[in-house]
Amino acid sequence: MQTRLALLISENDSNLQAILDAIRLRVLEAEVAVVVSDQQKVLGLERATKAGIPTALHLLPPTTAGGRTHSEYDADLAAMLKGYQPDFVVLAGWRESLSDAFLRHFPYRVVKSRPALPGKFLGPNTVANALAAFERGEIKKSGATVFLLSDRVSSKQVDAALLLGTQEVPIYAHDSEESLARRIQQAEQLLLVKALDRLICGDVG
Repeated sequence: MQTRLALLISENDSNLQAILDAIRLRVLEAEVAVVVSDQQKVLGLERATKAGIPTALHLLPPTTAGGRTHSEYDADLAAMLKGYQPDFVVLAGWRESLSDAFLRHFPYRVVKSRPALPGKFLGPNTVANALAAFERGEIKKSGATVFLLSDRVSSKQVDAALLLGTQEVPIYAHDSEESLARRIQQAEQLLLVKALDRLICGDVG
C-alpha cells in the first residue's frame, strides 16, 4: 500500500508541483490523498484537479468578531484531513502557522520546508534578509531546510523540530533577490522530495 500524502497549499504551488512530478516519475512511492488550500482560485488546485487528485478548501478564518479562533480553525482542518487518512501532511507552500490543536492529531507526521538554513532568518522576507546579510559581509551562503514537526512545536518554531535535511546555496555578488530566491527554491524542492523519500522508506532515526 502506497504512502498517502496530504498537501496543504496557499498561493505558491511550486513545492506541490515538485512532489507531483516526483510521484509521476516514480522517484517517490506515494500518492496524494488530497490537496487543501486556504485560498480560492489558486493554480495548485487546478493542477491537482487535472491530475485527478481530490481537492478541498479550508478558507482562512475571518478577522471580524464572532469568527473562528485560530485553534478552532486548526482543529477543523485536522478533522477534515483525518477523513483522507494521510500518512504524512506536507506544508507545500502553506503560509499559516499550525498550533497544537492541529499538530497533536499528526505527531511527527507534518513536514515543513523553509528557504533558509537552520536558525537563520526566521520570519518573513527570508531571501531578502539573506541577501542583505551577504551584502553586509556577514554570510556567504543561504539554503533550505526540511523539518518534521512534533505535536508540541508550532509550525513557526520549525528550528525546534526534528531536522530532516539541509541544502546550502551559495550567494553570488551578482545575485538579485529574484535569482537567489529561484536557486533556493530549486534546492528546497529537491530537498523536500529527498526528505519525503527518507520518511517513506523509514530512513529517519
